[in-house]
Amino acid sequence: MTLKPRETEFLQLTRELLDSDQVRMMGRWRHHGPVTTLDHSLFVAYNAYRAARLLRLDVRAAARGGLLHDLYLYDSRDKSAHPGNQCFDHPRAAARNAAGLTDLSDKERNIILSHMWPLGGAFPRSWEAWLVDLVDTVCAALELTRIYRPSRLRERLGVRPLAPLPA
Repeated sequence: MTLKPRETEFLQLTRELLDSDQVRMMGRWRHHGPVTTLDHSLFVAYNAYRAARLLRLDVRAAARGGLLHDLYLYDSRDKSAHPGNQCFDHPRAAARNAAGLTDLSDKERNIILSHMWPLGGAFPRSWEAWLVDLVDTVCAALELTRIYRPSRLRERLGVRPLAPLPA
């Protein structure tokens, strides 16, 4: 399957992250119903990248921040895996994990920390942070209502998750 130029550019911007075990590990956990955290994050990242491109914003920060915004790396339904309310706590866990994975720009870090604003995070300090927050909300709604299945995007882009955890 031949990729479109914008898909190729997106993959170039995110390749180091998509090749990492930490990002691929997000395919082990469900996030919104049957949708994995990897599929959701890839869906958010790609749509934030496309919107940022259209609006002439920082496409790299939008793509990378969108991909890493839910890099919390635990089963959100397991209450022993996180200290409090998942909605409020996971942006900080994702930012810690992302900082351990790659060098984050200040803009990327704020995108991750503010993606649940006003519920669980910092105030968005850039247009890209506002954009990822909005795209995340729209993508989650499309996933929860089963209007769109983001695993199609992962398959099209050739992103392979790590094997799921045993049941």
